[in-house]
Amino acid sequence: METRLIQIGNSRGIRIPKAMVEAARLDEPLRLRVVDSGLLIERVNEPRAGWADAARELADRGDGGLLDDPMPAAFDESEWEWK
Repeated sequence: METRLIQIGNSRGIRIPKAMVEAARLDEPLRLRVVDSGLLIERVNEPRAGWADAARELADRGDGGLLDDPMPAAFDESEWEWK
């Protein structure tokens, strides 16, 4: 799709059709970056967003435990203390 820059106050902008916004799952906030071929508009992904809620749901269902049984290490077999 081709489009043109439009005047928006003292700035310039583009209109992005709703179908493209939905297909790209764009939401606020957005990140703009200059790349070799032009300008890149991308979603700001928040790493681990929603993990706390997912962990709570697992715990509520009783599924939040370890996948494997703990394996003792050599230091577990002798006395030690934090300094």
